[in-house]
Amino acid sequence: MPGMSACDVHHVLEGPPSAEVVVLSNSLGTAMRMWDPQALALRHDRRVLRYDMRGHGRSPVPPPPYEIADLGADLVALLDRHDIGRASLCGVSLGGMVSMWVAAHAPERVDRLVVCSTSALLGPPEAWAQRAELVLRDGMAAVAETVLARWFTPGFAAERPDVVEGVRRQLLSTPPEGYAACCAALGAMDLRADLGAIRAPTLVISAAFDPSTPPEHGRAIAAAVPGARFAELEQGAHLVNLETPEVVTALVLAHLG
Repeated sequence: MPGMSACDVHHVLEGPPSAEVVVLSNSLGTAMRMWDPQALALRHDRRVLRYDMRGHGRSPVPPPPYEIADLGADLVALLDRHDIGRASLCGVSLGGMVSMWVAAHAPERVDRLVVCSTSALLGPPEAWAQRAELVLRDGMAAVAETVLARWFTPGFAAERPDVVEGVRRQLLSTPPEGYAACCAALGAMDLRADLGAIRAPTLVISAAFDPSTPPEHGRAIAAAVPGARFAELEQGAHLVNLETPEVVTALVLAHLG
């Protein structure tokens, strides 16, 4: 990716060395552990490449600004580092946006694409700027309750406090500078013009009770990506891969073939 300096992201590569590769990209405010249920199922017969988005988890926090293109360049550089010519990409939320960017701008590198709880256009930029300002001033705890309430339905949060607590720890350990820079990238993002360039067979997953990226966002992506399929889940909020892991894993496995 000319003109972009990629960041050396923290990552784990698991599974049979000669198998096809699937890359799992995390959401804003989480780390690669958010993919634990899917990684467990996928790594039996695939190489699973998980990483922490720049500014998240154990990855570096380069100085801002970040754009979705920068995050995409990080992913392409990660593939290059392991001599992976082509891989399937699977991303939730911000990870889905980064995966769509790569599928549009480096289509020769992408075999199949799964995007979940994501959007091609999130507004308004002012809201993201305010959130960035808040975490830089008061730390990640200032947004934790609001964010977690959008990530899981109340029923699931009551039934599985262990899952919610695990994700809360990921959120609270996210560097505020990295989180804020990615908030700005989300505020500036508009991938609508890129979607028509995606050539990989694409599955778009949305959950009925996701307040952050409601199903109409997923439907709009599926309508714009040539030949894409859309699945709307009747249960779950934003982090639906953790709220209904069996359903999401089954959809991913079926799409990867």
